[in-house]
Amino acid sequence: MTDLAVPARPRTWPRTLLVVAGFAAFTALTCLPAIGGVEIDLAAIARNWRNGADKMLQLLQPDLAFLPRTLGPMLETLQMALIGAAAAAIVSVPLTLWAARPTNPNAVTRRLVRAAINVIRSVPDLVYATILVALVGVGALPGLLTLFLFDLGIIVKLVSEAIDSDEHPYLEAGRAAGATQGRLNRALALPQSLPLFANQWLYALELNVRISAILGIVGAGGIGRLLDERFGFYAYDDVSVIILEILVVVILIEVCSNLLRRRLT
Repeated sequence: MTDLAVPARPRTWPRTLLVVAGFAAFTALTCLPAIGGVEIDLAAIARNWRNGADKMLQLLQPDLAFLPRTLGPMLETLQMALIGAAAAAIVSVPLTLWAARPTNPNAVTRRLVRAAINVIRSVPDLVYATILVALVGVGALPGLLTLFLFDLGIIVKLVSEAIDSDEHPYLEAGRAAGATQGRLNRALALPQSLPLFANQWLYALELNVRISAILGIVGAGGIGRLLDERFGFYAYDDVSVIILEILVVVILIEVCSNLLRRRLT
């Protein structure tokens, strides 16, 4: 008679324990300044936790009377986010098609476009904002230009890689029929890639509202300037109102973008 007993379950806890112990040891080593780790002053955290608790308590008490003053800067932030995303959307279409191998067989121009996009992406947005504020002055313009460059790098990078990773038999068929690459891109590649573009355009719009709150620290306009001002006056009840407003706006934009994505797919 054949033995149909279920085999014993293999023991995995020793391996799990080993992985956890290794991760804990690595974390502990990175916190040792003697070997080049990050210095974490636990004693200072223990001494100053009450100060942080007081600030959190103030943040939990928003002053809604301050809300009307935030409407103008928030409108400016939305304008910056929308215009920056729209401008990046227009410019990203030809750059993405030039950066992807199926839509640009020319290796020289493709590498040049990719190199330029990598340079744009390698510079942090705060660095862009700081330089542009010094060049064009404080206000919405440096923030708008920063968002444009930030969006452009993300859209071209992600969409071109998505085009590269997909199969495009229709392009091969078009080349076999004698069509030029430009006509193939306009008639076949661009319509097929529009859902990819739309997803990234909407994602860039969501990011712009969040990033604008940070750009205001260096004077790049929008709600971030007001946020930095209230932080400077230690008005944490006003800061709480601004944070809540940003949260609500981001959620609304995300809900709307999800609805648009469903319509596009």
